Amino acid sequence: MMNAPEQIVEEQTRLTLNDGNTIPQFGFGTYMIEGDVETEKVCSEALSLGYRHIDTAHAYQNERGVGEAVRKSGIPREDVWVTSKLWPSEYGEGVTSEAIDKMLDRLGTGYIDLLLLHQQFGDYMGAWKDMERAVKDGRVRSIGLSNFESDRLEQVLGAAEIKPSVLQVECHPYYPQRELRKRIAPYGTVIECWYPLGHGDKGLLGDPTIVALAEKYGKSPAQIILRWDIQEGNIVIPKTLNTEHMAQNIDVFDFELTEGDMECIANMHSGTRYFTVTLEQQENSLSRFVPAD
Repeated sequence: MMNAPEQIVEEQTRLTLNDGNTIPQFGFGTYMIEGDVETEKVCSEALSLGYRHIDTAHAYQNERGVGEAVRKSGIPREDVWVTSKLWPSEYGEGVTSEAIDKMLDRLGTGYIDLLLLHQQFGDYMGAWKDMERAVKDGRVRSIGLSNFESDRLEQVLGAAEIKPSVLQVECHPYYPQRELRKRIAPYGTVIECWYPLGHGDKGLLGDPTIVALAEKYGKSPAQIILRWDIQEGNIVIPKTLNTEHMAQNIDVFDFELTEGDMECIANMHSGTRYFTVTLEQQENSLSRFVPAD
């Protein structure tokens, strides 16, 4: 039996970021939800089920739908965390500041809780300077990075006046990002996981270790993995269009994995990634895309 939404809201955990802001640790991802109408519908369902963190991006072309769901929810603005991401075509001093204003117009949320650089190419250093200014003038609360795993990560970390609060990357039991976690630890930056369920991979969800723990706790394999993320100190943003799965995913605050259970999951690390496109390939293909306003 699943817990009621009000209980989910009360029990769910928050992390204090290196800038002092507190982020709901469990979020809802909107990648590949097409169109603002569908996005508003799905995000409205998520909010009604207790989610208080929604992740979007300019490149997803659904920010207006996210903003509409937040505004119509009746939930106080300060109780819903909204994350979005800038695309490389919006990187550069002056250019990024204008892009942030356009993002605010699309979202209609008054401010952006967390703004990320979506990809690690383009004039990301110039963009970071504008993002820091946006924090200082109140348009944005926290800033971070997405998909920065090369030495370009250290370039930003070393030059940043405001250190990235979040680094959003692929992360799951087969690829738990242990080395990356060590690289960002001195800055207080936390991992946010995309593909937390291996993009729905049956191999991961059906892994004997996960299945055994699901049976032990009377939970689904997805809930075991998402609970692992919570206890690892990760932020997690699973996405689903299935309302039942949506409710089930976030219902992970009424049990706790033991230290032994966590060690069993740690032993699943295999180096397997689901997104295997190289940085050069990403830059060559993705740099041609310019999202519409």
